[in-house]
Amino acid sequence: MSQNTKASSRYNGYCFTKGKTDFKHCQWLREKLKSERRLVVVAEQEKKPPFPWEERPKGCSDVVWRYSKNPIIPRNAIPRSNSIFNSAVVPFKDGYAGVFRVDDKKRIMNLHAGFSQDGINWQIKPDPIEWVCDDPEIARFEYRYDPRVVWIEDRYYITWCNGYHGPTIGMGYTFDFQTFYQMENAFLPYNRNGVLFPRKIHGKYAMLSRPSDRGHTPFGDIFYSESPDLIHWGYHRFVMGPRSGWESTKIGAGPVPIETPEGWLMLYHGVITHCNGFIYSMGGAILDLDYPWKVIYRCRPYLMTPTEWYEQVGDTPNVVFPCAAILDPEGKRLVIYYGGADTVVALAFAYLDELVQFVKDNSEL
Repeated sequence: MSQNTKASSRYNGYCFTKGKTDFKHCQWLREKLKSERRLVVVAEQEKKPPFPWEERPKGCSDVVWRYSKNPIIPRNAIPRSNSIFNSAVVPFKDGYAGVFRVDDKKRIMNLHAGFSQDGINWQIKPDPIEWVCDDPEIARFEYRYDPRVVWIEDRYYITWCNGYHGPTIGMGYTFDFQTFYQMENAFLPYNRNGVLFPRKIHGKYAMLSRPSDRGHTPFGDIFYSESPDLIHWGYHRFVMGPRSGWESTKIGAGPVPIETPEGWLMLYHGVITHCNGFIYSMGGAILDLDYPWKVIYRCRPYLMTPTEWYEQVGDTPNVVFPCAAILDPEGKRLVIYYGGADTVVALAFAYLDELVQFVKDNSEL
């Protein structure tokens, strides 16, 4: 293993030598690695893959509409899968890459990498991701599910619900979606729906999360946290909680927040408890750019709710669960990747300006 490879396998670029942290040397290595990758990153960003898109159907007035050929990933896309859903994708090189939740035929929850040329037709690796991790305590596997992926500075960060004496927020990163490095868990158990912001805020990394319990969590509020190094988290602030109607039981952050002139557009899931169980829908809110725990607008009606067969029928009926959203290079069109009925992956579309205006026009705080 080369020196550069060793350096990049450490937590957030820090090195540990015989139990001691050589911060000065690691800072130099980190800057060196960043500069070496800069040319590669610029070259990759200049490549524009085809954007997955379908216009709003004739006669449809919805601000968010579904892809006519949903679901795009069936439950049995690879031999070991019982279901594939609640997954995260990003533009990568001349196509797309992603981290996918795969529940196998033992019903073990784990994460797989996948690639696509067009963002619609996917090739998912048949075996789970093997994480590089220096700490066997953190590396010990219980389960991994519901990932999010975001590009920050010089790498792709992944967050997921990680089994560590109960659910918590696992963290890792990759440069190429081939080798993945696991970091420290962000929080103590119990927590889910950890979503990083795509840039630092006031010089700190920022994350949304939803404290929970060991089970199916019949409650849940969204909180905001900050970190100087992606290891030590604090400055915890309440963002928002459930309210009557379609989001009366619990809520949780969805895709990586999207920065707009109006604020951070946060798509999220909300849950109502009916006599037949939970129903998961998608909502929208706009958070303050500088103080993201301050909610500026919160849309009262849902944006999507389970109405199609692949959202109503599956391992967990009646679920729309958004995990990723990609904006086109012009910043106008939005494609949303969501899990249907805890079984398949589906697509939805929106125009960003229409969606932001809809949230504002229908806001109730």
